[in-house]
Amino acid sequence: METPRRLAHLAAAAALSLCAAIATAQPAPAAPAAAAKASSVRSMLWVGNSFFYYNNSMHGHVGQLLSAAGVAGTRSVSATISGSGLNWHDVDAHFKPGGVASYSFVGDNEVRFNTFDKPFDAVLMMDCSQCPIHPTLGPLFHEFAKKHSDTVRRRGAEPVLFMSWAYSDKPEMTEPLAAEYVKAGKDNRALVVPAGLAFAESVKQRPPLSLIIADKRHPTLAGTYLAACTVLASVYQVNPVGNRYTAGLPAEVAAHLQSVAWETAKAFHAREGRGGL
Repeated sequence: METPRRLAHLAAAAALSLCAAIATAQPAPAAPAAAAKASSVRSMLWVGNSFFYYNNSMHGHVGQLLSAAGVAGTRSVSATISGSGLNWHDVDAHFKPGGVASYSFVGDNEVRFNTFDKPFDAVLMMDCSQCPIHPTLGPLFHEFAKKHSDTVRRRGAEPVLFMSWAYSDKPEMTEPLAAEYVKAGKDNRALVVPAGLAFAESVKQRPPLSLIIADKRHPTLAGTYLAACTVLASVYQVNPVGNRYTAGLPAEVAAHLQSVAWETAKAFHAREGRGGL
């Protein structure tokens, strides 16, 4: 027969075992949300003109958006010429060893020589703002979209085309520009970033918000930010909605531009595909 003291010990042990079993059966606390993951594009060369370098360069804003989204380890280089079309650029030269991206400045102005198999995973290319639909220059757009796409692929990277926007006093440019970029994208199996369509959608939803400066062509900070969000959504497949980097724009303005970029990119790629990406 068990003594009272023995019974008390057994009861205590049973209670402890039951507590341990209950604790083991409880679901584990949810893990923190994982940081957004970018696509296979970790390094990208931007080839274009002043539409890219306005407002402290669009590629810099994309980098800030990626960092704020928790995407680390990406790299971008911008190679731009004022007023340039695609035929002004020697894309192949940017892949030569010892040239573009061969070193970086880190820490306290320390030089680090880079050692990677290839300098870029993708090359984002934009023609002059009216070249794709210009009666004289249009054929050059398609000629060099193919030439540069072939060069980029030969160098082990993917070509990406940046669809520019209509002038503020010529909204009728939007659809013809989109059509030519879509055609070039399909002809070269290249991803197209629908920035021009995002501009048109923002103007439709919020006409008072200025995306273009007084010259009727170049982007305001809001325009650059919208285009950067569209690149984030298209190339990196990262949703900009809710991103804490706003480029100093009012929160409600940034939220509007983030939403337009994401919805435009989603609809466009569902319809037109993603080229080689």
